[in-house]
Amino acid sequence: MAQLQFKGKTFVQNHHLMVKYHELVPIKSKSLTDKVSLNDNLIIHGDNLAALKALLPLYAGKIKCVYIDPPYNTGNEKWVYNDSVNSPMMQEWLGKVVDREDLTRHDKWLCMMMPRLKLLRELMTPDGAIFISIDDNESRRLLNLTDEVFGEQNFAAQVSILVNPKGRVMSQGFAQTHEYLIIYRRTEALKEFAIEKSEEEIKEQYPFEDDKGTFRYLELRNTHRQFGKHNRPNLFFPIYCNPNIHKVSIKPHPGYLRVLPIWDDGFEGCWTWSADKVGKEIKRLSCRAVGDNIRVYRKAYSTDELGSIVSKKPTSLWTEKDFYTEKGQAEVDEILGSQAFYAPKPSALIKNIIKISAGQNSFVLDSFAGSGTTAHAVLALNKEDGGNRKFILVECEDYADSITAERVRRVIKGVPGAKDESLRKRLGGTFSYFELGKPMELEGILSGKNLPSYKELARYIFYTATGETFNEKSVDMKKGFIGESANHQVFLFYEPDIDKLKGMALTLEIAEKLPPIKWGKRRLIFAPTKYLDQEYLENYKIDFAQLPFEIYHRVR
Repeated sequence: MAQLQFKGKTFVQNHHLMVKYHELVPIKSKSLTDKVSLNDNLIIHGDNLAALKALLPLYAGKIKCVYIDPPYNTGNEKWVYNDSVNSPMMQEWLGKVVDREDLTRHDKWLCMMMPRLKLLRELMTPDGAIFISIDDNESRRLLNLTDEVFGEQNFAAQVSILVNPKGRVMSQGFAQTHEYLIIYRRTEALKEFAIEKSEEEIKEQYPFEDDKGTFRYLELRNTHRQFGKHNRPNLFFPIYCNPNIHKVSIKPHPGYLRVLPIWDDGFEGCWTWSADKVGKEIKRLSCRAVGDNIRVYRKAYSTDELGSIVSKKPTSLWTEKDFYTEKGQAEVDEILGSQAFYAPKPSALIKNIIKISAGQNSFVLDSFAGSGTTAHAVLALNKEDGGNRKFILVECEDYADSITAERVRRVIKGVPGAKDESLRKRLGGTFSYFELGKPMELEGILSGKNLPSYKELARYIFYTATGETFNEKSVDMKKGFIGESANHQVFLFYEPDIDKLKGMALTLEIAEKLPPIKWGKRRLIFAPTKYLDQEYLENYKIDFAQLPFEIYHRVR
């Protein structure tokens, strides 16, 4: 695979590993929930690279759908490169606006995107997908970068979306009418993308109805000539038909004619069903005379055997009017007031993305949250189908509360006078608001400075030590228990008080009071020090880790 080269690449390839974990500080006054929790819908204000790293302990491998709308790098967006990478060249980039005259603007954009894409990949489920909005300014470079991060075998589509049918008058050369949606799978575990058909499509495509539901007639003969008797001999057999009464039999019957799947020009084709299935589903078949020929038809229902609506593959060209940029602008103007946010994505577009990729209990993440369209789309879709999807938004700009979160508050509570009836009545839901806090400097435990809370440290060390996601509900501070991994029961003996830490240690008394250990597992215990020798540690099946500990040493 061809490798994309750009200035700074060698410094950012593994930068996501060096980003420190940060505390996530709950802000009750900005939340809309009875109990602020990291298990709620989330809005996080802060640098999105650090925020994504902070989410890993709870959400690694759990995000089914990622949607991001990063800067298109047009030269007019005035974005600033802010990743503090250990490189003199890149330190020179810090805090400087990236405009069209910047000869390194493409390099800076790629350096900004690479570590974020790598962290997003870690957060995704094996059958998850990422959707990235972009235009021609960076689409070619983005495809090369995503090939490298996700693997070119996991490329799914480059969808063209009609966003402005009149074309942008400011475009150079051609009036730009479209944008792109770049889509990648996390792994090949995601085989297909599918979307349910709308009620209008179902009514149009399935015009008949019986006691089993709506259906249409499809010819039983395989209409693809690459399949036939020559390569599907088991699907070439006679069916017996009476076109006068439209009935079909798998066996010879008085008054019935023998029909084979042969084309008008004599090509020997094949049926789409086996003889065994024809026998079992004979009531679904009928026949009709078409000119000099007799055709066999099957009923194709709009629902499958389990009652689910038959889905379709999404196309690579989206031209729906609800996806136009003007629709998104009108939507935000109606919710927040005129021009509160420029050129937001319409919620219908994000809903379509979620329908394609995320089931009713999935997590949806947007780390360039903007006006909060993704949260709006998740809540609206939950309202429509009774789903329990959850959103996670990250926004670094100062408007995270006044625009991003405020839009979510309003759609949850209802927007009086809105054209959309569901908005007027309220979408319902909750969310918890967090600020990105200070970095987790474990070395600070030695000096007593900036000591993290018990749960913050527990979340951090559990993930870094085991590589598995942390469940806050498992924590029992009295027993020091913080969770269970595949190989360990994990304990933390710690208080955010330097005087108490100086006298805190793993002792024989503590070891004897530990909960019973499960068969085949060991105990992994974090504490400032221990008063047990190795023989006792082995007797109690304890692996001891002293605080502070090396962040990248994982016990597997």
